[in-house]
Amino acid sequence: MPADTPTILATSGGYRPGERIRAEFAQLVPYALELSGVSGRTPKLGYLGTANGDQQWTIAERVEAGRVSGIEVNPLRLFTMPNVEDIEGYLMEQDAIWVDGGSVANLLAVWRLHGLDTIFRRVWEAGVVLAGVSAGSICWHRGGTTDSFGPVLRPVHDGLGLLPFDNGVHYDNEKRRRPLVHRLVGEGVLGRTYCTDDGVGLVYRGTELAEAVTEIDGKGAYVVELRGGEVVEERIEPRLLP
Repeated sequence: MPADTPTILATSGGYRPGERIRAEFAQLVPYALELSGVSGRTPKLGYLGTANGDQQWTIAERVEAGRVSGIEVNPLRLFTMPNVEDIEGYLMEQDAIWVDGGSVANLLAVWRLHGLDTIFRRVWEAGVVLAGVSAGSICWHRGGTTDSFGPVLRPVHDGLGLLPFDNGVHYDNEKRRRPLVHRLVGEGVLGRTYCTDDGVGLVYRGTELAEAVTEIDGKGAYVVELRGGEVVEERIEPRLLP
C-alpha cells in the first residue's frame, strides 16, 4: 500500500533484545510500516542486508523478528546473485523497505552495480516507504560519516541523494561522530546534516523533514549547519513512539 507522499524514515535504531529470540523489532520498524498506511492484512517489509554482506544468520534473525511482530519480512539478497529476477517489481510489492546497518560504502557500490540507485528513486516516488538503520539511514542522504574504510571515521559523499542533506548516525553512542560532523560541516565537506541518537528516527515527507521520533525516552535528533561562518547545532525534540 503506497504512502500518500514519498516517505523516508532514517534511523539509528529499530532493534531490541528479544525475550525468546536474540533480537526483536523495536518501535521504529513497525512505525515504518505504519507510515505506509497499510491496514487490514499482514504488512510486508522488504529487508536488505547488503551492508553486512547478506549474512544468512542475520537474515534468519530478521525473518524471525518479523514472525514475532506479525510482519511478513521479504529479504532481497544480492550475494552471490539476486534472489529474485525482477528486483524493482519485488520492491514495489512491499509496504516498506528496511535497510540494515554495516558498510555504507560497500552497500552503495553493490547497489549501483545492480541498478538499485535508480530503482529506489522510482520505488520511493511510487509510495513505498524507505527506511533503515545506520548505513540504511545514510544511504538515502547525500552522505555522512562512516567507518566503512577503517576504524578512523571518514566522510562518504556518494549516497543516493534522495534527500538533499547529509546524515549523522549513532550521535550519542560513538564519541567520535559528533566532533567529526562539526568539523566537516565547518570545513564545507558536509552541508546541513541531520543527526540521530541511538533509538531515534527522522521522518521525511518528500524532501522535507517532517518530525523526529524515538523508541527510547530522552534521546534526541539534531541539525548541524554553518551559519555566518559558525557551526551551529540545534536539538530537534523527538516524539516518543508508543
